[in-house]
Amino acid sequence: MCPDIDFFGVRMDKAVVLFSGGLDSTTVLAMAREHFSCYALSVDYGQRHESELAAAEKMAALWGIPHLVAQASLGAFGGSALTDSAVAVPLEATEGIPVTYVPARNTVMLSLALGYAEVLGAHDIFIGVNAVDYSGYPDCRPEFIDAFGQLANLATKAGVEGRMMHVHAPLIAWSKARIIQEGLKRGVDYAQTVSCYQADPQGRACGRCDACRLRRLGFEEANVADPTRYQSS
Repeated sequence: MCPDIDFFGVRMDKAVVLFSGGLDSTTVLAMAREHFSCYALSVDYGQRHESELAAAEKMAALWGIPHLVAQASLGAFGGSALTDSAVAVPLEATEGIPVTYVPARNTVMLSLALGYAEVLGAHDIFIGVNAVDYSGYPDCRPEFIDAFGQLANLATKAGVEGRMMHVHAPLIAWSKARIIQEGLKRGVDYAQTVSCYQADPQGRACGRCDACRLRRLGFEEANVADPTRYQSS
């Protein structure tokens, strides 16, 4: 079957979905695939939790979605607990922008997605940033997404020729609980996703970092059993 045709023979527009293999991006991919012919893009940026890339590959294969892993060596710069082994991942909530912030990560990822979209002839890009991250990560705010959308139409051949590019962040105002509920409606198996900042090679979560805390709280507020695989289990 042509990847641009759905089950009923209706042509679907293409979309690039930034796909980490975590809870949020998996939910976004589940939502986007209902309306678009999706191309999943993961980025190996030197993150210490590489098992998320394996989770992304597995989920994309399960859904029959083309999956590309791009390289972006942000780890060469360091400056983040997610890319520098000398910086410890905090095990308690912190104030201000946390050390798990990776400088320019979402800017780089969206730029890669933009290039991929142009090559594919796609005009839609999806990213799974959400409201929970507003206070910590500056590149998860609505202002950033809006600004990048403007850049996308100034910096691309498609945009200059009037074929507008659209950057979608459908989870941006949602709680973790709502994200989980919407994903479950679409059959997402969250046991297969990896969110932990220091997951082991098998994808098992530490259960202590900020990502684990927010994820666990989301399942509690959604009144759903937490299916996360933890290292102690």
